[in-house]
Amino acid sequence: MSVKIDVVRIDIPEGTNVIIGQSHFIKTVEDLYETLSSSSPHIKFGIAFNEASGKRLIRYDGNDEDLIKLAIEQAKKIGAGHVFVIYLKNSYPINVLNRIKNVDEVVRIFAATANPLQVLVAETDQGRGIIGVIDGFTPLGVESESDIKERKEFLRKIGYKR
Repeated sequence: MSVKIDVVRIDIPEGTNVIIGQSHFIKTVEDLYETLSSSSPHIKFGIAFNEASGKRLIRYDGNDEDLIKLAIEQAKKIGAGHVFVIYLKNSYPINVLNRIKNVDEVVRIFAATANPLQVLVAETDQGRGIIGVIDGFTPLGVESESDIKERKEFLRKIGYKR
């Protein structure tokens, strides 16, 4: 048996965030829809879920047609069973991530980001699976005292710290 590893570049348009995870059951799409739609009246999102057995379809839902199409395209590129892709607008992963993790079918989260993202996919004769992600870029150094001050001020400015 052999394994082929692919690097799948995920498209993340300006103003959106993506969450990629793994789940285990067909009702994932409906449960994620309910979780996201009840998180905020302003959130826009699209969900796609790769079914791993039965009809093996890409199941989808959401409240924004462009984000739904984008989620479907990226789920298709990844091509791994039981993977879901969520695109968000007017919300950030930090606002919904714990709610998503608490959905009974969710097994794990691979990425939640607006950074450039690559998904490492292993392929065998059985199918494809995510083995990891590359989220953003390699660090350039260690923060200085002024970087620490800037980080703390920024978090307070945007309302995430007091």
